[in-house]
Amino acid sequence: MFFQPQERLCLFIDGTSLYSASRNLGFEVDYRKLLQFFRAKSNVLRAYYYSAVLDTEEYSPLKPLTDWLVYNGYTLVTKNAREFIDHNGRRRVRGNMDVELTVDMMEMAPHIDHAVLFSGDSDFRRLLESVQRQGVRTTVVGSIKTTPPLIGDELRRQADQFIELADISANFMRRHIESRAPRNTAPPVRHPADQMSEHDED
Repeated sequence: MFFQPQERLCLFIDGTSLYSASRNLGFEVDYRKLLQFFRAKSNVLRAYYYSAVLDTEEYSPLKPLTDWLVYNGYTLVTKNAREFIDHNGRRRVRGNMDVELTVDMMEMAPHIDHAVLFSGDSDFRRLLESVQRQGVRTTVVGSIKTTPPLIGDELRRQADQFIELADISANFMRRHIESRAPRNTAPPVRHPADQMSEHDED
């Protein structure tokens, strides 16, 4: 991994993507340690965390996490997700945060040297290309060790540096968890990010 101690760095964390990848790899993220990990390597100016949440739920299991992030060094970006029933009668949630993340990275580009993106979405390839033209180095954190791989080849090739999530997870692992349940077996309590990981994008 190549980081410079004095470079101005910004983290852009797609919450759904990181949750899905870490759960698939069998661990839970300690966000305090994650921020410490990058602060020990570079001058972290800001750490964005993106999450769409259902506004129909009186209480979201995600709320304790998002509340904690706000008070512990993260910039939380959220919007209301939409719930619908697909043509097979299955409950789906739609809440794409691509635009919010793109706008923030473009606005930060003139003020940073290095952008670290936690996502596997190949739609961000053009975003990385754009900020690279502005002189910003880019790192993508994702996983090719999950089944299936949770990062697009186009995104991985575009980044100046790709970091396999499994290779650095020991630095910010809260605890090991059981592997993801098969799709035809519903877990007792579903985390909102599970629903988001199955969403149909706009």
